[in-house]
Amino acid sequence: MNVVAIVTVAHHASDGELALTPVHGEALLTHTVRGLLGVPEIDLVLVAAPQRCASSFSAALGGLPCRVVPGSLREAFAAVEPELARDSVVLLHDALRAFIPAQTVRDVIEAVRSSGVVVPVLPMADTVKVTEASFIVGTEDRSRLRTLQTPVGYPRAEFRPELSPAGAATVPGHPDAMRVTTEFELTLAEAIAAAPKDEETL
Repeated sequence: MNVVAIVTVAHHASDGELALTPVHGEALLTHTVRGLLGVPEIDLVLVAAPQRCASSFSAALGGLPCRVVPGSLREAFAAVEPELARDSVVLLHDALRAFIPAQTVRDVIEAVRSSGVVVPVLPMADTVKVTEASFIVGTEDRSRLRTLQTPVGYPRAEFRPELSPAGAATVPGHPDAMRVTTEFELTLAEAIAAAPKDEETL
């Protein structure tokens, strides 16, 4: 295999349950995996499922050609590592970012081959203040700030489940790739899921 995408809910304890939140009649996780399966460059989509969610994840993904591995991200990677070619790309993707466009995923894959570890980012739109003891004491220069998205792309040899993407190269992210955790974001996700696939949503 040349490209494997590992879907994870490793950020917060509640992410496993959030991944099962219904959006447009299907679990958020189902949208995430189906989107990755729609990228022809990806040879395998692997889902690292917390033990408590393994059966629910398998049920939500029934019929989709992916693998569900109960356990940690490290265990999921170990399950597929022997099948990877030496020059393989490993994508690590947040299960709650269900609607990242296929082109953004392709951009990450392509950039990994020339630049090493790669992460999609968006410019910071909000004004960012520095506080001390509940008082504003300064303003950060947001022109240097970016919000990180996923998938984070790694050359196989550089993949570490605990590795921070500090020092990674960047490619442009996309607003549709938001992390869906709040009621407002769920409303946006419903709109994205319902929109024609060739239509810009955000």
